Amino acid sequence: MIDDFNEKNSGKLVVGIGSALIDILALEDEEFLAKAGAVKGGMTLVSDDVIENTLSQVTKKPSIVTGGSACNTIVGIGKLGGTARFVGKLGEDELGKFFENDLKNNNVESHIFTCSSPTGRVLSIVTPDAQRSMFTCLGASSETRPEEITINCFKGAVVVHIEGYLLFNKELIISALSNAKAAGAIISLDLASFTVVEEHKDFIDNIVDDYVDILLANEDEAFAFTGYRDELLALDVISKRAEIAVLKLGERGSYISYKGEVIKVEPMGSGFALDTTGAGDLWAAGFLFGFVNGYNLEKCGKLGSACGYEVCQVVGANIPGDGWDRIKRILK
Repeated sequence: MIDDFNEKNSGKLVVGIGSALIDILALEDEEFLAKAGAVKGGMTLVSDDVIENTLSQVTKKPSIVTGGSACNTIVGIGKLGGTARFVGKLGEDELGKFFENDLKNNNVESHIFTCSSPTGRVLSIVTPDAQRSMFTCLGASSETRPEEITINCFKGAVVVHIEGYLLFNKELIISALSNAKAAGAIISLDLASFTVVEEHKDFIDNIVDDYVDILLANEDEAFAFTGYRDELLALDVISKRAEIAVLKLGERGSYISYKGEVIKVEPMGSGFALDTTGAGDLWAAGFLFGFVNGYNLEKCGKLGSACGYEVCQVVGANIPGDGWDRIKRILK
């Protein structure tokens, strides 16, 4: 299917589907993280009360931005000047309005459902080592129904990018995958978190074989998925399951495997990171933007690396204007 796309190269729309969430970013130390009971580097589903209780104990005022893994990727594509659409569910509240306006301001078409439940939130505790550990209350986003996800959501899509967090709703992700395939799209899946992979390994095995063309993972997710800590062994296993396999290694760069060829993508910048929130999501934004625009995989990886680097220089997943200017120089 990917070869067919490379020959035709007939469209550029990337559609992302995932949880529509508001990110609350709290800069705290390891002691705070331990007291909060968060899984370091992982994601834990919690009630809204847990988020409120944890917020009552923060020592610095948190930042609030739009978020959700697939949304971060799609906003990044919009910022790069790409054609992008986001599919998700929001509450009929002020946070929902804030979220939808932010999509519009970032050149992203919205295909939004709404309900009476509050818009979902993620509390990301960012420690001095730049790791983010997340408490997630899905809110309205968890109420997306499989029957709402129709082929029309993906009309015109070349690539449909799906976040691994949807694995918590198996019927929903199957509806998304089957309708994306019916629309003729290439499917990209980001494994999202090692905790997600650990909880849903058997189900992931099935959907990857049946639906996924591009599979993205970091080293912890790859270990949970393959059982191998050795990066090249893990990449080899992933490459046998999807046409394009991506292994993201943070400050050490990344690997892309396609048709037996392994491309090493060098890291950008100094390796310093203020906050890793959105790093993998923005890597995917650069990569997929390059892919639908016909760039070779090496340049796609370089663009992904640049986006991932720039987002690590700020708190949250919003790259400022000067960062996007530096990224866009790669396109010239």
